[in-house]
Formats: sequence, C-alpha cells, structure tokens
Amino acid sequence: MSRWTELTGGTSGEDYAARFAALARSGKDVHGEARFCAALVPAGARVLDAGCGTGRVMIRLAELGYDCVGVDADASMLAVARQQAPELAWFEADLAGFEPSRLDIAADFDLVVAAGNVIPLLAAGTEATVVERLAAALAPGGLMVAGFGLDEAHLPVPPSITLSEYDDYCAAAGLTFVDRFATWDADPYEGGGYAVSVHRR
Repeated sequence: MSRWTELTGGTSGEDYAARFAALARSGKDVHGEARFCAALVPAGARVLDAGCGTGRVMIRLAELGYDCVGVDADASMLAVARQQAPELAWFEADLAGFEPSRLDIAADFDLVVAAGNVIPLLAAGTEATVVERLAAALAPGGLMVAGFGLDEAHLPVPPSITLSEYDDYCAAAGLTFVDRFATWDADPYEGGGYAVSVHRR
C-alpha cells in the first residue's frame, strides 16, 4: 500500500480539490508547477503527469497547448480530474507497474512531471522502480521533473527519501542530472526541505 493511501484512505479527491480551489480564490498562484514545466518544453510537447491527482497541473498545461496524459492510482482524485476535464486522457494505474503500452499510450513523452510529493508518497521500496518506469516513458532527450519534500515540515508523512538516493535512482534508470531548484518558481536550491529536480534521458 502506498504511503498516500495509508494517509488518505483513497477518498480525499473532493477535499484536495476544494483546498486548492480556496487557495486560488484567495489570490494565491496555484500554477507554479505548470509554469515551470512550460519553461522547459515548448507548447505541443507530450507531457505525462505522473501522480496527476485531481488534475490541477495537467489541466493548466493542456490549456497552455500541451498534449497531456495523466496517471494516478487514487480513483477519488481521478474522479475529480475527469469531472473537471472529461476531454483529457486520465488513467488509473499504479506507477510502480506503469507500462504505457498496456494503456495504449505511446511511450515517447517529452516531459514527465511528478509534482505534489509523488515520490515520497509511493509505497515503501517502490521508489527506484517508479523512477525506472517513468524514465522508460521518456523520448530520448526527454526531461523528468520531480518536486518533493525532504523533511517533516514539507511532508505529510515521515521523510523517506534523500536527494542523493533519488539521484541514484535516476542514474540507474539512465537519466542525467540537469538542475535543481528550491521551488517551482525556479529559486536556486541551496539546501533546505523542498527540492525540484530536473533530469534528462
């Protein structure tokens, strides 16, 4: 069972979406991840939103002209995503067993994004496998972006992965380190409890 399922019981889709809707109404920018991704690849690029949740990032990327596919294991989150954007491609699948061909998806994404603490909320012991699966879905030269917390202040569960471990998983999956930032606004990373990492296939 994933740490996310242990945390939420797989029933938090509506609550999660409501929280971000309230943030947006209050004037807070909730599209930092999509803006970050849009700076990396041109409009029209194929994007895989791995652990897409309620679709906040992917729906914004689709609005910006990207060809998007969303995958998540939480049916309650996907139900919200499908309700908000039924025209987009949403798939229910565990990232540890993700095989694009099984879902009839071409595995040549220009960008894979894993936002929202996807990596630390995976089932314990599946992190390297998930990174390998996501790397395999990239086209040659494609980019993988993952943003996640590294300490208790930035995570809803106890910390479970370090940046060096994540980099090792990426290297084992054939990915090369490109850059790392402290936020989705691309502030430089100088240590700290949250990091956005970019790797290239």
